[in-house]
Amino acid sequence: MNPRLEAERALRAAAPHALVATLRDVLTTAYGARAVRLFLTDYGGTVLCSCDPGESGAMSLPVSGSPEGRALGSQEPREQQVPHGDETDHHLPVTVRGDRIGILTVRLPGDRGAPEVLDELRYVADLLGREILVAERDTDLYQRARRASRLTLAAEMQWQLLPARAYSDERFALGAQLEPAYAVYGDNFDWTSDADRLLLTVTNGMGEGIEASLLTNLAVNALRNARRAGVGLADQAALADQAVHDHYRGASHVSTLLVSVERATGRGQVIDAGSPQLWRMRGKAIERVALDAQLPLGMFEESHYVPQEFTVAPGDRLIFVSDGVYETLSPLGERYAERALARAIHATSLLPAAMVPRAMLRDVAEYRAAESLDDALVLCLDWFGDDR
Repeated sequence: MNPRLEAERALRAAAPHALVATLRDVLTTAYGARAVRLFLTDYGGTVLCSCDPGESGAMSLPVSGSPEGRALGSQEPREQQVPHGDETDHHLPVTVRGDRIGILTVRLPGDRGAPEVLDELRYVADLLGREILVAERDTDLYQRARRASRLTLAAEMQWQLLPARAYSDERFALGAQLEPAYAVYGDNFDWTSDADRLLLTVTNGMGEGIEASLLTNLAVNALRNARRAGVGLADQAALADQAVHDHYRGASHVSTLLVSVERATGRGQVIDAGSPQLWRMRGKAIERVALDAQLPLGMFEESHYVPQEFTVAPGDRLIFVSDGVYETLSPLGERYAERALARAIHATSLLPAAMVPRAMLRDVAEYRAAESLDDALVLCLDWFGDDR
């Protein structure tokens, strides 16, 4: 039987927790694989964590500097000769629609690494990624594996709200990251794409810990509920504003940036309801996009929201940042937004959207040179339009 079909049938029939073991059996039979291992990216995006329930003790690898990490960054297979033997480890990216889930490592005898075999293994790695997303509905195995340390309860609630950390198709690419990944409070992002438009939100709930997470959960789900009812951007904001105010009576509010972009034209609408900022790189020019400030969601009863028109051009890169980024102070007291933010956008201009947020947040941490007192969010949108 064709190894691709065999792998596909076996993975679909496998128990959710047994995907790696099932794939190991298939690849051993089809290619004489000596070892098959799955590494998942952790929540912070800095570590690859082994996903093998049979291991005694968790194994992790750094994303920076390891062959597996280089395969993750380049999104191309990497080969690594096994010491003291005629075997080769093949590190294959496991990615679903731009979301870099991890790395599948397959150890093959030296004479089994023909190009057609590697093409089949890449196909298998893609299959595995999709099956992991389905399996996560029914097992915690993969969620546990990607934790380099324990999440706070507030962070658990925030991560469960997220759509993914990256997405791409023929029109655009997205990437986003929250920090500190294991103790995030009220920052959040959300997106959805259909045949006509991309909608995304960047949210910063006030407060700390569980209270901030509860507030953000209410706001994000209220926005989703309105969005899925098919109403326009202004009504989405108004309905979420009403939901938050009805519960908190103005004592708490949510700063939110709501964006809707037509896929075919790049024409869009934006509502600036609070603190998240929007920056644009067009060609070599980097600037903050001036938006009409409106009231945060839930601050007052029955607030009225008016969308502002804008256009995204092919080749544009949009960077969304929370106040935990642009308000960060250097040891000398200079705000990150004054000069460092534009420099960071320029320095990461050659990176794909999925890698930009992690790199910028690393720069924020170095700029701060101290422990953060706030959570931080970066979201990157690359707009290809028809020019890709």
